[in-house]
Amino acid sequence: MFFLLRWVESLGATIIENLHALGEITLFAGRFFYWMVKPPYRFKLLFEQLYFVGNKSIFIVCLAGAFTGMVMAYQTYFGFKLISVDSLVGPVTALTLAKELAPVLTGLIVAGRAGAAMAAQIGTMKVTEQVDALEVMGINSVQYLAVPRILASVISVPMLSALFLFVGNIGSWLVGTKFLSIDEAIYLSKLGEFMFLEDIWQGLIKAFFFGFLISVIGTYFGFNVTKGAEGVGKATNLAVVWGMILVLVLDYFLTSFLVHIL
Repeated sequence: MFFLLRWVESLGATIIENLHALGEITLFAGRFFYWMVKPPYRFKLLFEQLYFVGNKSIFIVCLAGAFTGMVMAYQTYFGFKLISVDSLVGPVTALTLAKELAPVLTGLIVAGRAGAAMAAQIGTMKVTEQVDALEVMGINSVQYLAVPRILASVISVPMLSALFLFVGNIGSWLVGTKFLSIDEAIYLSKLGEFMFLEDIWQGLIKAFFFGFLISVIGTYFGFNVTKGAEGVGKATNLAVVWGMILVLVLDYFLTSFLVHIL
């Protein structure tokens, strides 16, 4: 009985701690919206972060997209061949990429690469008192450090998701028509028959929210670093874990919402 009570107490403390953290992240997001519209507007910092979050993620997104599309085509083909509908490999792969795999996998990639880097960069500045120095000079640290990173992520992640979708479909077409001997005319005609613009929009809307969520979490944990280098490592780890988990959780709620309006 004593063991059970300790377990319940530990579980309750964990839930309360996580809910508190979610509340703090929400308040931090509110500070972003407040400072986003206030001058000065630092476009140079924004373009630097666009390069960091967007351009430097292109290679890994293209690599992941190509092989995801190729694997999806293979798996779909061998499943559909059993019921003689292998001509639908193209549209099924394209729809899966557009609605789910492209935005979700892009979000996970950006969370692991850029989200972690945001937490590490800001966290290092926090423990070396550079953030305090900005405040002493009259520069709001959220506006200077967080706003450009969050805006860059909101812009970059949908574009990276679209790139993932494009490359993934090329990989699917290559495997389907060249390796699995699906007629190219049938492949493309079925793709045009079942694929609609609304399906692409659903994925891009998800990617927009994922970009916002990942960057808010990364910058939040960076600003809340304590205990020196150890704290920076912990914040980086938390940024990745929280970012990836919340991307998957948010994906469900966005899917259940978007299917009724698109």
